[in-house]
Amino acid sequence: MTRNVLILTLLFLLSAELHAGIVILNGLTHSYRTQKGNVYRGKIELQNTGSRPQSVKLYLQDLTYQYDGTILYLPPSSNQGSNSHWIDLQSGLLNLKERERTEVFYEIRVPDSVSQGGSYWSTIIVEPVDHMEPNGSGGGVQITSVVRYAIQVITDFATEGLRPELVFKRIDVSRKGDQAFLNVALANSGKVYCRPRTSIELFDARNAEKVSHLHGQELGLLPGTSKTYSIDAGKLPPGRYKAVLYASDREHNVFSIQVELEI
Repeated sequence: MTRNVLILTLLFLLSAELHAGIVILNGLTHSYRTQKGNVYRGKIELQNTGSRPQSVKLYLQDLTYQYDGTILYLPPSSNQGSNSHWIDLQSGLLNLKERERTEVFYEIRVPDSVSQGGSYWSTIIVEPVDHMEPNGSGGGVQITSVVRYAIQVITDFATEGLRPELVFKRIDVSRKGDQAFLNVALANSGKVYCRPRTSIELFDARNAEKVSHLHGQELGLLPGTSKTYSIDAGKLPPGRYKAVLYASDREHNVFSIQVELEI
């Protein structure tokens, strides 16, 4: 290794170290089965992985997303299914030393007035901030945001007997080199959160001979939202196929549709 390459490598490692930041240690989805009038306690475990102190702010926002890639973070209580007004955060601003780990606690107070069964949700935003001394004579400290995490807090209330209503919105085919991918836009028009997995059975359109049974991703899907699920079809030969597309959740609810595909 030459001296110049060694210097560049050390600079890269130093830069990566300096820009290491906050990580969430206990997941980005927190789910609870709840009853009216009860209080539930949760926590966010986080760590500053960097070698310098880091400030972090926490606050609540509502969330919605669609299969076209649209993701909206909205003010609390914007969504009809928002539970943001049920949540009380222990702290809104933290100052973490280098390598420090900590826990932030929150309480969920389910109101006595809730009556509609279903899933309610919002997000706790965890946002590291950089403190920078301002230029000029204005005084004070300027705070500049750098990156943030959205932790979904999902509360299921009276969901026994409820099931998601999964709707296939769009199916198309894409290629990356010689790899084919089936992209399935799936919407949840029901009232309960679920984690559907997609799969597809492919048949040759000429002779109805079964070609393949492919399995895709499992992704969480909130009520009133949609996502694109990708199924890796590998080096599937070009041609026309008849297909049966499935979406099934962990509660064994199964939805299907028959389609024809040109690959």
